[in-house]
Amino acid sequence: MSDEDLKAEIERLRAENDKLKNKSGGRGLSLKVSEKGGLSLYGMGRFPVTLYKEQWRKIIEMAPEIEAFIQANDGALKTKE
Repeated sequence: MSDEDLKAEIERLRAENDKLKNKSGGRGLSLKVSEKGGLSLYGMGRFPVTLYKEQWRKIIEMAPEIEAFIQANDGALKTKE
């Protein structure tokens, strides 16, 4: 490969890397069905959060309680930066 080809490839890879970084930032959440039939939530951290549908439904039903708990304990809870 010539120097020009290498420089072009480096620029292409940098652009691809920036695109991937921007995609994962913000609200890059997605859902998938796992091999065992669970619902996996991707984008919250390094690994997906996988639960069965009845577990997700219990959490969803608790949403108001979770929000109230977060508000009541706002000073003690940390945020991810």
